Amino acid sequence: MKTKLGINRNSEIRTGMLMLSPFLILFFVFTILPIISSVVLSFTSYDMISTPKFTGIGNYIKMFSRDDMFPKVLRNTLLLAVVTGPISYILAFMLAWMINELNRGMRTVLSFLFYAPALSGNVYLIWQVLFSGDSYGYINNAMLTMGLISEPIQWFKSPQYAMAIVMIVQLWMSMGVSFLANVSGLQNVNPELYEAGCIDGVRNRWIELWYITLPSMKSILLFGAVMQIQSCFSIGTLVTALTGFPSVNYSTDTMVTMLMDVGTSRYEMGYAAALSVFLFAMMAVTRVVVGKLLDSVGNQGGRR
Repeated sequence: MKTKLGINRNSEIRTGMLMLSPFLILFFVFTILPIISSVVLSFTSYDMISTPKFTGIGNYIKMFSRDDMFPKVLRNTLLLAVVTGPISYILAFMLAWMINELNRGMRTVLSFLFYAPALSGNVYLIWQVLFSGDSYGYINNAMLTMGLISEPIQWFKSPQYAMAIVMIVQLWMSMGVSFLANVSGLQNVNPELYEAGCIDGVRNRWIELWYITLPSMKSILLFGAVMQIQSCFSIGTLVTALTGFPSVNYSTDTMVTMLMDVGTSRYEMGYAAALSVFLFAMMAVTRVVVGKLLDSVGNQGGRR
């Protein structure tokens, strides 16, 4: 009997691995292998034509001590991540929490409206028209009509305005997947938990949120955090579309735009790989820190 059970168990394992093999192969080829290749290339000098030459940590030394552009793009990247990341994360959850209280029809309509900006990759074109630097731009036209300004403002060419506009547009476009995940997570919280909380004396919605909703959605909150980290650290196309590349005084350039310049324009693939490894490390560290914060919040919220 034990032999038959062992054979059946091994057969189940082999069947499971066989079914997982397509995903595992694709995951290794398109995720693990590129990461390993980037780490290896980051220690070389490579221009896609000649053979890679090992340079040790030369690319990292160049990054931190000899590249005048790197401190500027690092500051911009961290600024965008620190400002837009937490705000969009909290906003996505709070909007989902409020929408969850509505009836099914209204919830569906509002969910679509909030998710709509993420459906189109060129949705930032609306903001290009809104903040156009001539008198036909909606903002400039309105301010000229009201006499607030005497000449059009070059919104995307002015460092004091460009970064703020990029932040606003990024927040508007960042509702996407994490918002829908929060809506789905709220729908799947066991209603019996709320009934038990009511019996135990929970009368305030904020207390209900802290002690019941958040602990029940820990995995969804972590997923949303990972998506927001990926989104706020990888801002690139939005910046180049709105402010161009390079922007005025590099006021909005990020790590991603620098990667595009180094890799696709200058073909310094070794240095580009070092930049990508550093960016990946920042995202990984942020993921660990945010995960620990969510664990502590969930554990404290679950204690009663």
